[in-house]
Amino acid sequence: MKISTKGRYALRMMIDLAEHANGGYVSLADIARRQAISRKYLEQIIPLFNRTDFLKKTRGAQGGYQLAKSPDQYTVGEILRLTEGSLAPVPCLENDPIGCERAADCETLFVWQGLYQSITDYLDGITLQDVLDRRSQNGGDYVI
Repeated sequence: MKISTKGRYALRMMIDLAEHANGGYVSLADIARRQAISRKYLEQIIPLFNRTDFLKKTRGAQGGYQLAKSPDQYTVGEILRLTEGSLAPVPCLENDPIGCERAADCETLFVWQGLYQSITDYLDGITLQDVLDRRSQNGGDYVI
């Protein structure tokens, strides 16, 4: 499994929104400037979030985006699943029940299931608030 640029940038965007949650709505231009990400790239990512309850948006001169919930209610896992799709390390685990005709006889299935569980547990165990808290403990900078 490899996280794409889209997934990494989406996570950075959400962290930026979490960090600036008290300032009202945040423009994509401000996020792009602070995160050194092309605004055009953010404009390609934002529609994924517009179809969910992750963000609130407003139009106009003071328009922009803000988190719909508090930062402790968003996990890294759910953000990455939104942008990346499945986080399964092998295609046969992307469906439930497992969609492989060899599953019953697969000697390595337990390896992939264990890896998938570890990935899921780890990423779902980290919230945006955790990232912000760690940032403040480490002197203020974060890199993803």
